[in-house]
Amino acid sequence: MTASPNILVIGAGELGFQVLRFLVAHPRQTGTVAVLLRPGSINSSSPAKQKEIETLRKLSLKLVQGDIVEDSEQSLVSVFADYGTIISCTGFVSGRGVQLKVARAVLAANVPRFVPWQFGVDYDVIGRGSPQDLFDEQLDVRDLLRSQRQTRWAIISTGMFTSFLFEPSFGVVDIANAVVYALGSLENQVTVTTAEDIGRITAEIVLGEESDALFADRPIFVGGDTVSYEDVARIVELLVQKPVKRNVLSVGNALAALEKDPDNWLLKYQAVFGQGRGVAWDMDQTWNRQRGMLTTRAEEWARANLL
Repeated sequence: MTASPNILVIGAGELGFQVLRFLVAHPRQTGTVAVLLRPGSINSSSPAKQKEIETLRKLSLKLVQGDIVEDSEQSLVSVFADYGTIISCTGFVSGRGVQLKVARAVLAANVPRFVPWQFGVDYDVIGRGSPQDLFDEQLDVRDLLRSQRQTRWAIISTGMFTSFLFEPSFGVVDIANAVVYALGSLENQVTVTTAEDIGRITAEIVLGEESDALFADRPIFVGGDTVSYEDVARIVELLVQKPVKRNVLSVGNALAALEKDPDNWLLKYQAVFGQGRGVAWDMDQTWNRQRGMLTTRAEEWARANLL
C-alpha cells in the first residue's frame, strides 16, 4: 500500500513553525501539510494567539485540534492514522511521559514514517542517568522505536538551538557585563543550529530525493556550527568591542548545586554540557555540510540578533 503523502507536524512553536514553513514551500510536497494544535490555541480570543493562527492559515495549512498532554493515547491514534509522516516539534515543555505517549500512538496508528522530538544532543552517547533526567525518556523513545520494524523513523540530531546558547537565562553569555561562562572548560565544544536551518534541513530530509533512504531507523547528524566556549568568548568580544572575562563553571560545582536544588533546569543543562559528551560533532561529517547546504554560523547569528 502506498503511504499517504500527508504530513502532520505536532506543535507550531519556534521550531514547529519553521518546519511547517519549509514543508509547505518544498517543491516535492504533494499532499496536505497539517499542524496539531490545542483547541484552546486555535479558538483563543487572545490577539497575539489569533495573530499566530492567522499566520498559520496563510500558509494554507490544515489546522487539526488535539492535545498530546490531555488526549488519550487512543484519541491520538485516531488522528495520527490519517498521515504518512508525523514530525513532533513539541519539546520538553509538554511534560514527562508525553514523548513516549506520542511514540506509542504513532506506532499503534501504523504511521509509515516518524520524526520524533529528538532535535538536540546525542542521547545514546550521553546515556542514562545523566544530570538532565529528562534525557532518559528520549532513550526510552529510541528503545521503543528500535524494538519494531513497521514504522520507519529518522532522528535529526541538531545540537543546541543557536539562540539558546546566547540566551541570558542559560548562563553562558552575559553581554551586559562582558562575561562568558564556559561549561566544563573553555575547550569544550557544542554544536548549534538555528530553528530556521533545522526547519529547512528537516523539510529536505522528509521530502528530498534521498527521503526514502534517510528513514533508515537511525540518527542523522546535522548542524549549523560547532564552537568551543573560547570561540563564544571571541564572538562576544567582536560584538562588545572590548575584552571579555572568561569564567569556567565546573561540572563538580554544578552537580553539588544540583543536589541542593534538584529541580533546577539550568543546573541540569549546565552539568550535561559541561561533561562535554554527545553535545558536539564535526561539521564536516554533518549531513547538511556533505550536501553543500549553507547554514548560519554562531557568529552570524549573534551579529544579526544581538547587536
